[in-house]
This record gives sequence, C-alpha cells and structure tokens, in this order.
Amino acid sequence: MPVNVAPRSGPPAGAVGAAGSRGKSAYQARDKPAQIRFSNISAAKAVADAIRTSLGPKGMDKMIQDGKGDVTITNDGATIMLVELSKAQDIEAGDGTTSVVIIAGSLLDSCTKLLQKGIQPTIISDDRETLLNSAATSLNSKVVSQYSSLLSPMSVDAVMKVIDPATATSVGLRDIKIVKKLGGTIDDCELVEGLVLTQKVANSGITRLICLSAPDMDNQIVVSDYVQVDPVLREERAYILNLSILRDALSDLALHFLNKMKIMVVKDIEREDIEFICKTIGTKPVAHVDQFSADMLGSAQLAEEVSLNGFGKLIKITGCASPGKTVPIVARGSNKLVIEGAEGSIHDALCVIRCLVKKRALIAGGGAPEIELALRVTEYLRALSGMESYCIPAFADAMEAIPSTLAENPGLNSISTVTELRNRHAQVEKNTGINVRKGGISNVLEELVVQPLLVSVTALTLATETVRSILKIDDVVNTR
Repeated sequence: MPVNVAPRSGPPAGAVGAAGSRGKSAYQARDKPAQIRFSNISAAKAVADAIRTSLGPKGMDKMIQDGKGDVTITNDGATIMLVELSKAQDIEAGDGTTSVVIIAGSLLDSCTKLLQKGIQPTIISDDRETLLNSAATSLNSKVVSQYSSLLSPMSVDAVMKVIDPATATSVGLRDIKIVKKLGGTIDDCELVEGLVLTQKVANSGITRLICLSAPDMDNQIVVSDYVQVDPVLREERAYILNLSILRDALSDLALHFLNKMKIMVVKDIEREDIEFICKTIGTKPVAHVDQFSADMLGSAQLAEEVSLNGFGKLIKITGCASPGKTVPIVARGSNKLVIEGAEGSIHDALCVIRCLVKKRALIAGGGAPEIELALRVTEYLRALSGMESYCIPAFADAMEAIPSTLAENPGLNSISTVTELRNRHAQVEKNTGINVRKGGISNVLEELVVQPLLVSVTALTLATETVRSILKIDDVVNTR
C-alpha cells in the first residue's frame, strides 16, 4: 500500500548560516594556538637573523640609533637586541650574547619544521697564559681587536688583583672600575694601582685630599636687610671652620680655608662611587664632623692631578697604605664611539676571565663544541624511537648554526666547511674548528682559539629554555 510522505520542511534560512559560523569559529579557535606559536617563532627568528652577521672575528658591526639620536656602533648581541635571553646570557657569563640568540633562532627554525610535520672540557688552573688566550679570543671579534695585545694583559691583571686565585669562585666586577676619558688613543689605556678620579680639583691644595659627594638638597638663606649680611657671614665663617668637611659647607670661604691648609678638594663625587673610593684607599665615608677621627681616614703616598697632553686632567692616588682589592682601568680614545668600544671590549674580556674563575674549564672555539655536540646527539638518537627520533635530529641540526654562521661571515662556503668539519669530528678530531684567520679548518686549540666552558653551556641552556617557553605559548591576551 503506498504511503504518502509529506516533504520534510528544512531549517530556517538563518539556521544554516549560524551553524556554518559556529563551525568556522570553532575551527579558528583550534587553529589559533598554532598561529600564535608560528608568530612568536617568526618574531624570535627575525631577532636572531638580524644579529647573525655579527658573529665571529669577521662579523659585521651594527649602527644603533636610540630615541635621543645617540649612535652606538657594536657587534655585541646584548647591545644590538636587548632581549631577555641575551641579557640573561650577559648576566650569567658576560660573553656569548650573540651566540645564544643564534642558537635559539636555529632551534626555533627546527621547531617550525617539526610543528609543520605535526664536550670534553680541559680542566685548567688560573695560569696567566691561559687567561690571556681566552681574553684575546674574546677581543678578536671586537672593534678594538688590533689592540688585544694591550687590553688582554690589562684585563687579566685587573681580575687577578681583585681575587685570591687559590680560593676565588667568582669575580666582583664592581671592584674593577672602567674610567672613560676622552682624548688620546686606545694605546693610552692603562691600569692604575690606586684610584683615578675624573672630576676637577676645586682648589690648589696639594698635601691632603678630601672627596665631597654631591649634596642631598640645596639650602638658601634669604636676607631682606643688608644690615643682616655681616652677621650671617660671620656665622658662616665660624660654622665652616668647624664643619668644613660637610658637603653643603663647600663655598668659596670654605675653599679658602682648605687651601690655606694645603688640602686638595674634589667635589661632585657620585654617590655610587663612594663605596669604590673607600674600598680602594682603605677609608670610610664620613657624614658628620663628629665622625672625623683617625681610624676613618686612609693614607696614600701620592695624590696628584695629572695632565693628559692637552686632553684634560686626571686625579691619581697611588701608594695606598691599606688598599682594598679594587683596580681602575682608564679607557682612552679619540672620540666617544672609540671609548665606548674600548669599554665594552674590556668588559667582555673581564667577563671571559670571570667565567674561568667561576668554572675552571676551557674548550676549543671556532664552532668545535657545537659540531661535537651535534655528533654526540646524533649518536644518542640510535637508542631512541617514536616521536623523539624526529625531535633529536632537529636539535642536532640546530647546533650547526654557529659553525655555519662562522663560515658565512668571512665568505667561506658554509655547506662544504660544515660538512668537512662534521667529518673531521667523526674521525675523533674534537678540537677541529673554523679558523677564520686562516680561512679554513684546523686544530683551533693549537691556534689558541679557546673559550670558557661556562659560556657555551650557559648559551645552550638558556637558548633551549627560551625555545621551550615560546612553544608553550598558545594564546595572546591583550589587557587595557
């Protein structure tokens, strides 16, 4: 018997659109984490690519102009890109700030491909020759590399003066003060065993010295009747005679009395310099005349104002009776850019030496550690299976970013160079690296191209941690 079936009425016209809209929205929601990850990876890779050409002795410099119009020329990763990763590397090791960003960028590049698919250290003691080699390697990539024979010994001597080599486990870089003085050349840089001040002498006293810090506040006395001027001046005279060491007591009258007693006065000392000054000359800061006693004073054989051949003057205090473990380094240069380059280079050399004090292990440079690590990681892969067998090779490939960049920057063929380097390490030539000076591959340890183990370990650890953090971000929330 035939059955009449009434045609089923379809959903309202708007219902189909709503369902389609919900489906599209749900798809976008599922896709958003991947978009966020790729966006973050692209941004981080852009940072790494921007400073890639700055790595190594043949790396190029970058010119940076800040909002005020000041220009800095540098190849230091922390200066070029003030990213948290680079700053963390700078704090921990003081060197490798460019390398750590390049490693992170390379790791992120490997992560992108994965997402789309769904060292033996040489233990050393702090002997001078080893420290000099490490400092010289650090300076080879700097603007002032031609002065490494001057700056390397200076940096080593500075560190050795502020530590006990037998027991030290770190170096307080605040105990090494780099004093910048415009004029002259980098050849005029010097390490001074004592104290150096760049402020002007307020009077012509020559036998004793008082350093006065900037006042906390300005005080004024308003005299409305000229008859009151003489009493005020008499009170001032009596007050100054008793309290001439106070910061706010420094006036022409105070300088007059100090000059008669042949006491040299240096004013406008910055508050952050007080601790260094006191530690250097073995004295204590005095805030009030009641504290002015013999045990609060320091003594030195000579305090003099030295002329710099037409480039101003410096105050040098040497022969301190009770010196602390501090040392100043005077950085000289013909212009601001040269001085800042010298300062940054000396700082990096000091940091490299500090790394060797913190962890007394040295390894070959020139990309040798990264290639060796890639080789060992690949060997480790043989015992793995599953998803790890995809991730580990990508990690190993990322390690080749440093030797590849070291080869590219001086104009070498990066593919053939890295291939040969990989083969040499497979033949257990662990110290083989890229010799930029000779334009090829050699035993860089024999060429004294060395670096602290701490620099490489810190760079690798921080880069890996940063990449993991970026990959865990799946959304961006804007709060206003």
